[in-house]
Amino acid sequence: MDFDLIIVGAGPVGLAVARGLAQRSATRALSVALIDQHGATPIDDPRTLALSHGSRMLLEPLGWPAATTPIKGIHVSQRGHFGRTWIDCRAYDLPALGYAVSYGALMRALAERIENAASLHRFTRTTAHAPIQETERVTLPIETEDGPRRLRARLLIHAAGSASAIASVKGARSKGRDYPQSALLGFVRVETPRAYWAWERFTAEGPLALLPISRVQPADYAFVWCGDPNDTQRRMACGADAARAELRAIFGGRMGCVISIDRRAVYPLRLQRVEPRVQGRIVVIGNAAQTLHPVAGQGLNLGVRDACALVDALSNEGATPQALACFARRRRLDRKITVTLTDGLARTFSDGRAERFAPVYGAALTMLECLPPIKGALARHMIFGQRR
Repeated sequence: MDFDLIIVGAGPVGLAVARGLAQRSATRALSVALIDQHGATPIDDPRTLALSHGSRMLLEPLGWPAATTPIKGIHVSQRGHFGRTWIDCRAYDLPALGYAVSYGALMRALAERIENAASLHRFTRTTAHAPIQETERVTLPIETEDGPRRLRARLLIHAAGSASAIASVKGARSKGRDYPQSALLGFVRVETPRAYWAWERFTAEGPLALLPISRVQPADYAFVWCGDPNDTQRRMACGADAARAELRAIFGGRMGCVISIDRRAVYPLRLQRVEPRVQGRIVVIGNAAQTLHPVAGQGLNLGVRDACALVDALSNEGATPQALACFARRRRLDRKITVTLTDGLARTFSDGRAERFAPVYGAALTMLECLPPIKGALARHMIFGQRR
């Protein structure tokens, strides 16, 4: 079975590439094989994503869910110490800094747009093995419900996770580190929320972020609570009343009582980058290329920018190795800045330095508030990244 492109991975980034190519190649659609290890799009997945306004601008033509909660402001502070800054969308003439989006709703919006694409062949419940790169083609052995097959294409796009990406690119290596943290994810209801505002609170053991996911009072928030793995497991296992009390003690009383906490889950945290991300006819993008700490919520936003830049390169250069090389050049700066910034924040508040250097961090937050040009440059990178 021959195709122009094979996309391994049917998550948000893989679907965005498939949809973008179908949309941009109306006159001569590129034939695409989409490899999905799952049987159906996970539209009921309740995980909450933080997508910037820049990502919304990129995704809206491809598929944007109707039910999202705008984040019009972000309050950043550190627990028990001075220093804080407010980032307000009105300072940048934007309707919102970003949006809290259900993972399942985003997947549904993207999947609906590619259902009837004549140029797309979707393989579900399919496992991809290591590809074989040849002079003119890439051969991908796959395992389907009907048995093994071999697909051939001019290019292969890997968007399915960094572990399998390393096996896909000959000579690729993983760079990164494990953080001395894990993340507790869940949902809380608070008594007196501030409408459309998100909160990033740095503590001695890691950041705590709350994202608004409803517009009524009392309101629901999704939270990402990073901390020592032992403490995270304890918070996962303890009763709801104990978890609510500890969250209230760490976050403070800015939004009144924590009424409820539920749907808790634990995730390990690490930084991982795959290098090189392009080799000949194979490219690695999105979470397959870099797995980031959730502080500042930049992982998927970086992946969305990857997807749209790759669609641009393929639309301009065709399904050629030159298109992949062009993509890699365009994305180098944005990737480097975003990975460095995210890793720096994570390490600052994860290895015991937070308490020792709290006055320095407080001064830095205060300086951001007093120097709008620096604050604006940081905010614009978080919203739009570096695009060329």
